[in-house]
Amino acid sequence: MSRRIIGPFNRVEGDLEVQLEIRDDRVADAWVVSPLYRGYEQILQGKDPYDALVYVPRICGICSVAQSAASARALADLMGLTPPPNGERAINLILAGENVADHLTHFYLLFMPDFAREVYRRQSWYGWAERRFKALKGSAVREVLGPRAEFMHLQGLLAGKWPHTLAIQPGGSTRAVAADERTRLLGLLFAFRDFLQRILFGDDLERIVALDSAEALEQWRHAASPEDGDLRRFLHIAEALELQSLGRASDRFMSYGAYATHQGPLFAEGVWQDGRVEALDTARIREDVSHSWMQMQSEPRHPFEGVTLPASDLDEGYTWCKAPRLDGQVVEVGALARQLVDGHPLIRDLVRQSGGNVRNRVIARLLEIARVTLAMEQWARDLKPGEAFHHGVPMPDEAQGFGLVEAARGSLGHWLKVKRGRILNYQIIAPTTWNFSPRDGQEQPGALELALRNAPVQAGEQEPVAVQHIVRSFDPCMVCTVH
Repeated sequence: MSRRIIGPFNRVEGDLEVQLEIRDDRVADAWVVSPLYRGYEQILQGKDPYDALVYVPRICGICSVAQSAASARALADLMGLTPPPNGERAINLILAGENVADHLTHFYLLFMPDFAREVYRRQSWYGWAERRFKALKGSAVREVLGPRAEFMHLQGLLAGKWPHTLAIQPGGSTRAVAADERTRLLGLLFAFRDFLQRILFGDDLERIVALDSAEALEQWRHAASPEDGDLRRFLHIAEALELQSLGRASDRFMSYGAYATHQGPLFAEGVWQDGRVEALDTARIREDVSHSWMQMQSEPRHPFEGVTLPASDLDEGYTWCKAPRLDGQVVEVGALARQLVDGHPLIRDLVRQSGGNVRNRVIARLLEIARVTLAMEQWARDLKPGEAFHHGVPMPDEAQGFGLVEAARGSLGHWLKVKRGRILNYQIIAPTTWNFSPRDGQEQPGALELALRNAPVQAGEQEPVAVQHIVRSFDPCMVCTVH
């Protein structure tokens, strides 16, 4: 048996270390370490409630809109405010634009370059994988960065700027869209669709979304060359490396529901376990700090009662990340959870066959790109220039509220209390806090800690490539984790 520390990891957002216990060329156990403390929850105490909309986007530069949207929704909740339909559509477009861009960045720049590493040189597919996905040098980088940059122009149209926009407010969006701007927005989306269909999927978005089973996915894959679209390339590699057998966690999934509209969310909320969806009760969320570098508490607390008091000298702690649990249980969040809870038949079939794993997380993320891009086209068409995008009411002197959204990486929640016109308490649980949490008071490992167990370690590997595939399949954002 041996102990090994892997990290700091490259190609992840923020600081991450993983401690591994290795036995018989397998990971026997793992401890996930978030080594950077930032303290935004403490910074917000005593501030004007509206100041949160300035501070929280700066938790992270790549998912700042998600933080803005969660904060605005929490403020709207305590104000009893619902944005007008135009405001909802605009916010959905801004958030969806960020999430889709994050998925695209993760696939091409963070995840796929691992398959161009020397460890895979003997694989039959290595030659084209290296030419296509090698970090900074592969042909995919040149083909993807330009369309992604063009796609991000919609943030300027809808939000004024990105990151750290102030357009998202409790009452909607302050950036009204004129008729000519809507036309330009649709043009950006159609150009992005064309890129996705030519380069990523090698097929129409509608056909990708219509895939309804693992068998249908296999038939689609074999209907063309393995190099006809990057989804097919990934599926070819995934089969060769048996990625469906790598990185299984608790198989309990949670989604807050995504992209609210007056007709209901685009993706449903709920909890998936034991082969079915159950209702989500956020009152049953608790944060445990028994293995965190936080001042010890007698019991786990709901975020409304949460306390963030750093204490780096605690012997029981090994990370700055808290351990959120739903009804005392570990859950996984992210695109796989969203599509599973929402009921997409392809994802449900894949999970029934092999659970949550590296392959299924990536497939769900790419499927979501297609589904959300189609929804964005409809939201853009539905914008009504000349009608209200925002309205407001006075901020109460004393109240509490919470805001739940789905960031690219999963469920993001903000909880705050206001007293005498100032923030009394502000607590945030980010997606990677759920997925990369430490053990709790019952010694339950977090989702990644579970997923790393039994990962193979090849002879001579100091940084096992299988471990890196698993870690990156969750697309961690560590700066959000420790906020």
